[in-house]
Amino acid sequence: MHSIRNRITLRAAALWWLAASLLPAAGFPSAELSNGQLRLTIFLPDARNGFYRASRFDWSGVIGDLEYKGHRYYGQWFSRVDPNVHDYTYEGGQVIASPCSAGTGPVEEFQTNGSALGWDDARPGGTFIKIGVGVLRKDDKPYEFAKLYPIVDGGKWSVSKHAGSVEFEQQLHDAVMGYGYVYRKVVRLVAGQPEMALEHSLRNTGSRTIESTVYDHNFLVLDGQAPGPDFAITVPYQIQPGPAGSGPVEVRGNHIVYLKAIEGHAVGAIRATGFGASASDNDIRIENRKVGAGMHITGDRPLAALSLWSIKTTLAMEPTIRMKIEPGGEFQWKISYRYYVK
Repeated sequence: MHSIRNRITLRAAALWWLAASLLPAAGFPSAELSNGQLRLTIFLPDARNGFYRASRFDWSGVIGDLEYKGHRYYGQWFSRVDPNVHDYTYEGGQVIASPCSAGTGPVEEFQTNGSALGWDDARPGGTFIKIGVGVLRKDDKPYEFAKLYPIVDGGKWSVSKHAGSVEFEQQLHDAVMGYGYVYRKVVRLVAGQPEMALEHSLRNTGSRTIESTVYDHNFLVLDGQAPGPDFAITVPYQIQPGPAGSGPVEVRGNHIVYLKAIEGHAVGAIRATGFGASASDNDIRIENRKVGAGMHITGDRPLAALSLWSIKTTLAMEPTIRMKIEPGGEFQWKISYRYYVK
């Protein structure tokens, strides 16, 4: 087990990402897990040398690679990272990601009112919190999810590896804002099964209520296949597409289909509304008939939102849940990923 305390400046972070964008993924602190069915690589939170050190996604459980029966599900969807890029862009045929968006696998992001915990109360120069990241410095501009905010206090991280799991814990307390929490996440492989579970708990140790949503970005790069007609996406309810649909995607009952492959700079996106109040609707199946492989994602909390976002290098279904935790309270949730071949 090791503990990490971190303090980062934007200048130091930018220099790091310029260098890190040239390094192979194997050069970052990581842990390997296998249960005889799945083999995966998990990047560890590390303020100096970590694969992900930005201010958008939760630092714990960033999965760099997962393989099942010769099929690769996760990996880099971008060619390199550039701190001068906002979100992502293109350079020739390559996708260039910003530090904030350069996550891999089922990375998670916590938001409050479309921004972050404490953002609405903070003045420019004050602080706010991104759960799973730390206390950040607010500027005088509107909130931007892909902006690299300075990390004032990354809290205290601890990581422990077991035979079939890796456990992460972040403790954070800010006496000025009145927020505090203990965030715990376990990446677990189910024994003898092609299944991975993400088990979470968030305990409120501060004096103020924590209200937040959290979603999994789920950067799928299945065997390097571009999102297109070979992919089938299914949910258990009749989808009512929201207003944000774009690109060659279409809703057919409880399915999302691609009319053609995503190419160039195109984006395939849609908001899949129509789900009910039961956790049984938090159920997504994605498979590719060309390679004969798929994945089944289920969560034990009701959906607050569900969206598809995809470009030529990745397909991301993004289930969102909502939480409200009074001081002294705790919220728990679990997401299961089952991988299969046909």
